[in-house]
Amino acid sequence: MPIIREICDERPSNGYRRVTAHLNRYLKQHGMQLTQVNPKRIYRIMKQSQLLLTRAEPLKNDRTHDGQVAVSVSNSRWCSDGFEIKCWNGEKVRVIFSLDCCDREVMSYVATTTGISSDMVCDVLVQSMEKRFGVVNGLPHPIEWLTDNGSCYIAKSTRQFAHALGFRICTTPIRSPQSNGMAEAFVKTFKRDYVYLNDVPDAETVLNALPVWMNDYNCNHPHSGLKMKSPREFRSLKLAS
Repeated sequence: MPIIREICDERPSNGYRRVTAHLNRYLKQHGMQLTQVNPKRIYRIMKQSQLLLTRAEPLKNDRTHDGQVAVSVSNSRWCSDGFEIKCWNGEKVRVIFSLDCCDREVMSYVATTTGISSDMVCDVLVQSMEKRFGVVNGLPHPIEWLTDNGSCYIAKSTRQFAHALGFRICTTPIRSPQSNGMAEAFVKTFKRDYVYLNDVPDAETVLNALPVWMNDYNCNHPHSGLKMKSPREFRSLKLAS
């Protein structure tokens, strides 16, 4: 019970399934685990201790999307999006990132206090490619690059650069951001579990915290689409199989 309470204190936005995943990881790392702890057991314990999250009312969404963003193989489709973090002193930090649509790892990101430019998108493209394939002049095979129609993405210089590297550019339909739902879901998760739970007094604090937050997401955040593994845990299992 003390371990469960400690996890809940450190990650107050996590529900019982993610708490179970963190607990199983902790027990495994400390050689204390013989079998996986059942989520239903954790649910009962958290309910008795009043640690369960309050159930939120689902937001109504009149936008429908029947497409499939997730893929079954890493390095076949990457998605990208940007978001803004408002600091307490009024400063704003803008972040653009790339995400693998299979293993959900954040491969690269760029943060700035100015606007997102075409050059920043190109930097993310190169950093993502080098993260997965090392220092190369281009992709070893075509990869879909899924984004919305933001000016930094549809700029001629961005598209030409992406094509030269070997990307297949895919943009969402106009007024249909849900078609890039995986990137949107990451933004919501990142703000909920990191930005809103930490102090953001100014841009410098946020810029210094972003590497820690991104690494924690990649290494520790359990994802329901990855059988409650973190992106890097899931990727390691995939590579080992």
